[in-house]
Amino acid sequence: MSYVDGFVCAVANDKKAEYIELARKAAEVFKRCGGIQVVETWGDKVPAGKKTSFALAVQCKDDETVVFSWVWWPSKDIQKAGMEAFMEDPICDSANNPMPFDGSRLIYGSFNVIVEE
Repeated sequence: MSYVDGFVCAVANDKKAEYIELARKAAEVFKRCGGIQVVETWGDKVPAGKKTSFALAVQCKDDETVVFSWVWWPSKDIQKAGMEAFMEDPICDSANNPMPFDGSRLIYGSFNVIVEE
């Protein structure tokens, strides 16, 4: 059964182009490591919420936008090997490739796909 890694972060609006550039490079690496599909989305209608919301979860500031992303893998085993390979790739070296967002506010998780239509 398929497996998905999901990510939510807040990106400064003036760093959107930098984020897209990094996301495209990361997508190439994810696919080279076995990912089937990589999707990056820039928030459009993301309600702030009072108790829970994407924005609250990542402490989104007024000059930032919520980004929601996922990597689709063919299986959990391929994801495990793929993520290990991804983390070894130079794209993950923050000294040479700094993230255009605050990684401490990144939320991520891995999920078993239970419905796939």
